[in-house]
Formats: sequence, C-alpha cells, structure tokens
Amino acid sequence: MKLSRPVSVFLLAFGVWSLAIWTTFLKNLFEDVSGLAFDASGDPTAFFWVHCGLAVTSLGLGIAVGAIGLRGLLAHRRAPRE
Repeated sequence: MKLSRPVSVFLLAFGVWSLAIWTTFLKNLFEDVSGLAFDASGDPTAFFWVHCGLAVTSLGLGIAVGAIGLRGLLAHRRAPRE
C-alpha cells in the first residue's frame, strides 16, 4: 500500500500532536492536588488508573500513527521522481 504525501504529513502531524497532548495530560495527572487522582493518604484512585491507562494507550497509538506517517514520507523521498 502506498500513502500519498498529504496523508503521510497528516499522520505524522497527528502523532506529534498526540504526543504533546498526552504527555502534558500525564504530567498534570501525576501532579494533581484536587483529590481526584490521589486520595488523602497519597494512594492512586480508580480515576488515576483509568486515566493513566487511557493516556498510555493514546500515547502508544499516537506513536504508531506517527511512525506510519514518517515511513510514508521517507518512502516518498526515496521514490524515483517521474
């Protein structure tokens, strides 16, 4: 399967955007002082675990999508020009 250049750029941009958003989300989750992520004794709550799992899964998918976009762009660079 061959990806077009615009699709490859979109996938790469989506991967970068996903990394930026979800790393910021994880940082904020670990620094939460509102009592949602950690209870009074400092132990993680169910809210923390669910959102941590969501963020880690989204990071993994963002990396995979970005890698596909990067591979598509690199394939266009190596392809002979017509």
